[in-house]
Amino acid sequence: MWIDIIKVELRGCNMPELPEVETVRQMLLASLPRTPITNIQIYYSKIIQNVSEIQFRSRLIGQSLIDIDRRGKYLIFIFNDVILISHLRMEGKYRFEEHLEATRHDHIVFSWEQGMLAYNDTRKFGTMHLFSREENVWIQPPLSRVGPEPFDDGMSVAYLKSRFEGRLRPIKSSLLDQTIISGLGNIYVDEVLFRVRIHPEKPTSLVSEKEIATIIEVSRAVLGEAIACGGTTIRTFSSGSIHGRFQQKLLIHGKKVCPICGVPIQKIVVGGRGTYCCKNCQYIDKIPSL
Repeated sequence: MWIDIIKVELRGCNMPELPEVETVRQMLLASLPRTPITNIQIYYSKIIQNVSEIQFRSRLIGQSLIDIDRRGKYLIFIFNDVILISHLRMEGKYRFEEHLEATRHDHIVFSWEQGMLAYNDTRKFGTMHLFSREENVWIQPPLSRVGPEPFDDGMSVAYLKSRFEGRLRPIKSSLLDQTIISGLGNIYVDEVLFRVRIHPEKPTSLVSEKEIATIIEVSRAVLGEAIACGGTTIRTFSSGSIHGRFQQKLLIHGKKVCPICGVPIQKIVVGGRGTYCCKNCQYIDKIPSL
């Protein structure tokens, strides 16, 4: 029997992006018990990165959840004495049930008296790191490698200009670089660049300060709207859950015809990623040899 919220699956993109992870965070925060964890079953220990399987269980059992934070695409579970940092990668998902029978791809199952939370990952790419609350998790991996989000005070024209200078790689690749700016994935970068009218293959170093300012503004607007819509790719299976309604508002990604000029939308490959763009609205004279 479902406990009113969640089975959350993220499909249709290479990995969940910031709005999807934020939606998962909100749903988990609203539903997980605040009582001590009674048991942890580990079926695939390689997901645990920085402590042993024995340490993972011993340090988490008996802990009560206090809050769930997020940084970029990382979920940060805050307990009494420890912090658990989880990345869903390409196909990771959580589900919470009153009584749960582990399935083939359930790799870690947390138990409370009120229910069970399973981490399910078909490809086994997800990660979990465990830290003491006394440690500063922001200055060590994995969070130390994560750049500021578009919403952060540190995200400014001066900051992005300093990170863009001298980079010849396409602007799309730079916006996907989580060490530069966190939370933007393939779908949302396509949307941002289309709305800013920048070709995804434009060399990063040639992006002007005015364009950088617009990228920041539009990134905040797109991500904010996507969060309000429950993301783009989430599908939930319970009454009253949030669906990924932003998919209905996408202007360029996955579309056939440009909503501005009416010409067919191109699908190209930029930095190994499938990319949608309009040759008219995002036109540039020539792409320099990289």
